[in-house]
Amino acid sequence: MQHDDLILAIDQGTHSTRALLFDAQGRQLVMAQQAVDLQVLDSVRIEQSPLQILSSMQQVVAEVLQNPTIDSSRVRHAGLATQRSSVLAWTRDEGTALSPVLSWQDRRAATALQLLQQHGENIRNATGLRLSPHYGASKLQWLLTRLPGVAAAQAQQNLAMGPLASYLLQHLLAGAPLVVDDANASRTLLWNLLARDWDDSLLQLFNIPRCVLPECRPILYDYGVTVSGGIPLRAVNGDQTAALYAQGMPVKKTVTVNIGTGAFVLLPTDSPDNCPAGLLAGLSRSNLQGCDYYAEGTVNGAAAALEWAAQRYRLQDWPAQLPVWLAQVDAPPVFLNSVAGLGAPWWRTGPKPRFLAEPESPAAAMAGVTESILFLVQANIDLLRRMEPGINAIRISGGLARQDVLCQKLADLGGLVVQRQEQTEATARGIAWLAAGSPAGWACEDEGKTFIPVKDEKLQGRYRRFIEVLESIL
Repeated sequence: MQHDDLILAIDQGTHSTRALLFDAQGRQLVMAQQAVDLQVLDSVRIEQSPLQILSSMQQVVAEVLQNPTIDSSRVRHAGLATQRSSVLAWTRDEGTALSPVLSWQDRRAATALQLLQQHGENIRNATGLRLSPHYGASKLQWLLTRLPGVAAAQAQQNLAMGPLASYLLQHLLAGAPLVVDDANASRTLLWNLLARDWDDSLLQLFNIPRCVLPECRPILYDYGVTVSGGIPLRAVNGDQTAALYAQGMPVKKTVTVNIGTGAFVLLPTDSPDNCPAGLLAGLSRSNLQGCDYYAEGTVNGAAAALEWAAQRYRLQDWPAQLPVWLAQVDAPPVFLNSVAGLGAPWWRTGPKPRFLAEPESPAAAMAGVTESILFLVQANIDLLRRMEPGINAIRISGGLARQDVLCQKLADLGGLVVQRQEQTEATARGIAWLAAGSPAGWACEDEGKTFIPVKDEKLQGRYRRFIEVLESIL
């Protein structure tokens, strides 16, 4: 990498698509962003428009490359990070979408998984994942059996299906290759963590033909050049795993927490065998020679739970009001947060979301839901500390991480220092660093903010109550 090279980072997330340019020292130069819609059809069916997502990607890339302050000829590296576990079907020849994007939050195929419970342990050993409708396999199976257009394309040997990343890559790259990276393939329940390829026994179990799936490639790989600008694409990753590399190589004994629509708690590990029961194992960086593993806890209801509460109490512009509410409410009611189902470490549908005591006000309700997010995050951190007792800090990012009170409460809850960079575009920064070849001296754009834990017995008491009630129900 040359000192004057620029890196294009594409970050396709649940609610928006971003394109950013970084210089060789990791400084952000320009950004373009477009919102994308999320259609919540009911409590289990959650979809997105593939055409809207694709158009948003193409437009933000064009916008940053055409920025008058940038010499686009210097953009010599590109990386793509996408929301994991979202899937769709499309035509192999033209790349025409045959289905909506079934969101990572979508659970419409949960019933089908009940017939496979006896295979749960074998699936976990092969994939590092739990048998869950959030992952791709049951949703792909649903598309094959429920949508006539998908079945017709399969009969004509013109069907492609798989992670959203693969659909975007086919349109992003010259030659329209049908490929997918290790990280996104790994969130399908069809991909073997050690073999790093589709698993024939899992494909048979879910009745998914290998021929409709993209070819698997390492996260770090020469994928080809972009249609727009002819830029070499050198890294593709999932959003949360890319975020691990926002400041370069992850710091040992530091937990990474990213809080957005969902919340994700990650810690690098030497082997997937080290991962505690209840958590996931995966890989965050791979090339043709090897890979880096991590343990992960997932929380389905982060900002999604706040959206749920805001709709219930008919609250407008809740993100702007949340800091005030968190500061006002000293003792929020305990909220059993099973919005979108319980993720790690329970992996259950869970009880109906409810407060243990009726909130005195909408502000108290929103504060209680916010604490419940932290309680779910802390439950996962507790498991990670059993795996690695030397954990001494939390690095936090994501939209909700901008809330100072939330960061302070997380520090107080577990007694760990919480570090937050003010530039919170962790996914984009991470995929840019990977695409650039993991350069040394990747800049921290600011000193950020550190939250020192303070003893808060009432907060910890509410956490214990939350865990006790939840586990007594499950």
